[in-house]
Amino acid sequence: MGRQNRSGQKKIKYCDYSLLFLVIFLVCFGLVMLYSVSAYNAQDKYGDPFHYLKRQLFATVLGFAVMFVISKIDYHIWIHFGVIAYLLAMGLCGLVFLVGSSSHGSTRWLQLGPLSFQPSELAKLAVILFLAGIVCRIPKKLAKFSNLIRIMVLIVPIFVVVAIENLSTAVIIMGIAIVVAFVASPKIMQFVIMGVTGLFGGGALFIVAANYRRERIDAWLHPEKYMTDKAFQTMQALYAIGSGGLFGKGLGQSMQKLGFVPEAQNDMIFSIICEELGLFGAFCVILLFLLMIWRFMIIANNAADLYGTLIVSGIMAHIAIQVILNIGVVTNTIPNTGITLPFISYGGTSTCFLLAEMGLALSVSRGIRLEGNSHD
Repeated sequence: MGRQNRSGQKKIKYCDYSLLFLVIFLVCFGLVMLYSVSAYNAQDKYGDPFHYLKRQLFATVLGFAVMFVISKIDYHIWIHFGVIAYLLAMGLCGLVFLVGSSSHGSTRWLQLGPLSFQPSELAKLAVILFLAGIVCRIPKKLAKFSNLIRIMVLIVPIFVVVAIENLSTAVIIMGIAIVVAFVASPKIMQFVIMGVTGLFGGGALFIVAANYRRERIDAWLHPEKYMTDKAFQTMQALYAIGSGGLFGKGLGQSMQKLGFVPEAQNDMIFSIICEELGLFGAFCVILLFLLMIWRFMIIANNAADLYGTLIVSGIMAHIAIQVILNIGVVTNTIPNTGITLPFISYGGTSTCFLLAEMGLALSVSRGIRLEGNSHD
């Protein structure tokens, strides 16, 4: 029973079980799809159709354990570890350049015995805790544009370090920073100015990139011209989406996963979802993510304090931006870049840290107190 206050109302403890259900459902759905997508490739490459599933299942069990522990801890304790987490993440991301292991032309992992660790996943969580801890102490000072810029500058070092090898993750980190600052800022016009500046800056970078990496940009704009080379993966993903129709070919019936879409269990898993479950299945997946974002908004809006609001807002930004980028890449709306679909794509480090973030969101939800009329 909750405690009763002087006005005859009692404090009712709250936990967002709707969010918990969504997380469990998405993770379980992801495991089913991962096996469906990866079995052929795993059998061909490792002689074991369950290879990817077993590794992902291990990371999932570990992630749920971490989520459970974090959800039981008072989230206010993390305010003392934000700076440490930020410095640790930046150090590990820098260490990747010295002793990192490479895969598919990218160096993003640190090898820890038989396991690999991707520091950029830690960087996302570290930035959330770091910025939430700083901004919640000075919310009124964000009314000055110069103070807002100083906050954003704090993220530049880790943004640059991550962007060198993983631009998509760097974009997510900057997006998290902007959303956290926006939630705490009393002035919207500042962000309008930053947005306009960002559009011009992004346009300028696109023009530079178009000249510097003209072939890659052209492969994005005209993938049919590069369908045997740079746009091969993109074209095969588009074939998968198109062949799925409205209701798909059925679970496990994809043809494109049989070696046509390279590493389909990673960045391109959404294309196989479209092929096997159709546009209806893809819409249901997107709807699940929208429901998750809605639950984040509910928790952030009702959090006990600004720190809790900022943590959940950062997590919401992370999930939303990453889903948009992944689907954008798969549908060739944006240039191809390595970004996974949260909870569904193969990736142990990503799964563990995503579930750790869910634990944080649940911890914040436990801090919410509802007012209920007492009938005692």
